[in-house]
Amino acid sequence: MNVLLVYAHPEPRSFNGLMRDVAVETLSAAGHQVTVADLYGEGFNPVAGPYDVTARRDPTRFDLGLEQLHAAGGGHFAADVRREIDRLLAADLLILQFPMWWHSVPAILKGWIDRTLAFGVLYAPGRTWDKGVMRGRRALLAFTTSAPADSFLPDGKNGDMERILWPLHAGTLGVCGFSVLPPFIAHAVAFTGDEGRAAVLAAYRERLRNLEQDAPLFFHDPGDYGPDRRLRPDVEPATPAQHRDPRRHLA
Repeated sequence: MNVLLVYAHPEPRSFNGLMRDVAVETLSAAGHQVTVADLYGEGFNPVAGPYDVTARRDPTRFDLGLEQLHAAGGGHFAADVRREIDRLLAADLLILQFPMWWHSVPAILKGWIDRTLAFGVLYAPGRTWDKGVMRGRRALLAFTTSAPADSFLPDGKNGDMERILWPLHAGTLGVCGFSVLPPFIAHAVAFTGDEGRAAVLAAYRERLRNLEQDAPLFFHDPGDYGPDRRLRPDVEPATPAQHRDPRRHLA
């Protein structure tokens, strides 16, 4: 199995760096080929723009999606974008390794998503979700937080972690066709002490050894939706982000 580990932390000696090392060691020992895309270490430019392509469809007005589609058809991606696309397309498993900052990913990782998951390559009309380009491949979020797990429960102070991750799990990886595995989250690592951090790394190692046993997250089948793109009335919402409950904060 080819594994692409996209690592997004500016400090190699961070706990995220330790998680990266555990992933490389564990997966390599299991016979897998692991490629690490060290975004900070490689100086990845996260800002999408006209320099993402070497030839323009429209030199007078830049539209990222249309220029990505044009580049996909004519081989006009800039070298750094092409490198990341090639790494990703070669992967059977994608791991995104990062610290959760402000309920999201670091800017450098968001930029990697913007530039690498290019329209016309990673998704296209008719090639999303169950017909997505990456159908049959798997993806895993592995990240740290500064807050304890209880604060990310549905009634927790920080909000429901499953809903927080929906834009990544569904709106990014699911759209591209990945089978998205449940995330591995290292909560409050700055406050758990050496013994606690060692236990987290041991748990991560064990999780990586048993990835084949992981059932992917559930996304509704396209057939569950009506022509208005809403779940049919007879289909009960079954994901973290889709619901018919009263929205009291809007009442």
